[in-house]
Amino acid sequence: MILAGDIGGTNTRLALFESRGDLKIILEKRYPSRQYNDFEEIVRQFLNEHKRSVSIACFGIAGPIREGRAYPPNLSWIVDAQELSRNLHIPSVHLLNDLQANANGLKELKDGELFLVQEGKQQTGNQGLLSVGTGLGEAGLYWDGTKHHPFACEGGHVDFAPKNDLEIELLLFMQKKFRHVSYERVVSGPGLRMIYEFLIEKGYESESQEVKEAMQERDPSIVISEFGIQDRDKACSRVVDWFLSFLGAEAGNLALKFLSLGGIYLGGGMPPRYAQRFMQSEFLTSFIHKGRFKDLLESIPIYIVMNADTALLGAASFAREL
Repeated sequence: MILAGDIGGTNTRLALFESRGDLKIILEKRYPSRQYNDFEEIVRQFLNEHKRSVSIACFGIAGPIREGRAYPPNLSWIVDAQELSRNLHIPSVHLLNDLQANANGLKELKDGELFLVQEGKQQTGNQGLLSVGTGLGEAGLYWDGTKHHPFACEGGHVDFAPKNDLEIELLLFMQKKFRHVSYERVVSGPGLRMIYEFLIEKGYESESQEVKEAMQERDPSIVISEFGIQDRDKACSRVVDWFLSFLGAEAGNLALKFLSLGGIYLGGGMPPRYAQRFMQSEFLTSFIHKGRFKDLLESIPIYIVMNADTALLGAASFAREL
């Protein structure tokens, strides 16, 4: 039995897989990450509830992994593979960056679990993955001529690069709030709220009473997303379209850095919600807006990963290969 996990700043998901045959989730449960003192507490609770014997565990964690330890930037935890193995009596425990787990899960996807954004042309080569949710994660998949090898990076924390005067104004607005403005600050759930606050405070849009009241009851980022996708509010719609433009710009950056001729994949919780909106937005315009490399970027296929279990599948696949 394989225990796999996807640990994020908002939620932690654990699942059990059989190690033989096609990977299939047997049991799964979601936990609110910030309600627990540490990750071990969550795993212990899961194992006590389900009474299964686990031979190997692999967990994808949002943050860099160093010598079997992880320090998730959006949580106060320290996750140590050896301590988990010893304290929970699991013979073998492995930690992966969450985007490496996501990238590893791409090969496990079935037909219909990818939504085509740009057809490009079929060609072999490296691939790139951007995952958008509470934060912005990125990973690469190196092509060795036979298969892809996923690797982690922290590209979501590179400097945000504005493309015009209004975006420069947004950058200056955000620099007053943060010491460093990365792409994650605008391409993420919290990024939606930051863009919205800028448009309202600077007078570029007006806040409706309906949105204001909804934000008092629910997470503002979720409200902005819902109202924007449904075009129920002009300001929220503008935020969603701007967000997708920023995502396109950084996806193009990643494609150039990794020379991702084999494709760019958009994962995480947010892109699937906006799947139908991508073609109406400035996503593709921003993606190919790279001067002399426009033609190259137009040749790269772009997909949205529609399977929410990709990171769990990737962690379980990594464990099974071991």
